[in-house]
Amino acid sequence: MQFKLFIVTLVLHYATADYYRTKPDFVKTCFRKDPEFDDCSRQAVQQLFNALGPGLPEIGVEPLDPLKIPKIRILQGDDGPVNVNAALDHVTVTGFGKTEVLSSRVDRKTYDFHTKIRIPKIRIEGTYELKGKILLIPLVGRGLCWFEPSNMTIDIISDVKLYNKDEFTFFNVTAAHVKYAIGGLKLRMNNLFDGIDALEESTNTYLNANWRPVSESLRSVLSKTIEDILLGFMQKLFHNLPGDFMIGDINDP
Repeated sequence: MQFKLFIVTLVLHYATADYYRTKPDFVKTCFRKDPEFDDCSRQAVQQLFNALGPGLPEIGVEPLDPLKIPKIRILQGDDGPVNVNAALDHVTVTGFGKTEVLSSRVDRKTYDFHTKIRIPKIRIEGTYELKGKILLIPLVGRGLCWFEPSNMTIDIISDVKLYNKDEFTFFNVTAAHVKYAIGGLKLRMNNLFDGIDALEESTNTYLNANWRPVSESLRSVLSKTIEDILLGFMQKLFHNLPGDFMIGDINDP
């Protein structure tokens, strides 16, 4: 199955901002030589998520919760249970502010990040335009919609390269790879089938009753969306936050 996903968002297109030259209060410094390094790293990443919730305007980072995304475009192939040509506009995502960091490891050689987080509930709201099929059900409509994945755990592997700027060492996050599991999914699409109430209600009821196969059919789309959102935030944050502030012995052999 092939698909293309286009996200147009303030998060992924930043203006240049000056970086932190002194360590901000929300940064916890850890040391690789510390036997409790992994637990310290988990606490440090938790503090970063807490700070990202309301945003960091001093370096041009928009709030993570609520997250505003002007447009999402989804084009998904015609094989398998999903064939979707969809547009989401004026999207608001809430819930990332409640992120709980379960574990965080930093590869001591490559500096790749291995992070596991849990989010109790995410709500995605916006206006949609859809033509295609989900679970082989033909769908067509435009209007307001929302999706609520709950009890979501996300494993994130971030590819990292180090680079120097001025007298500091920075993390260049080049990619994010996501695997996730959810405990439930609720959704609502208004004005399906040009507002034919009986079809709209029965389709929404069916999709909610069969949320597990629905979520599986949308897994590649949701994974890519999460990857792009997290990658955008990490790139902006770590291009403006010296790695020395997070790992005190980053340059030690």
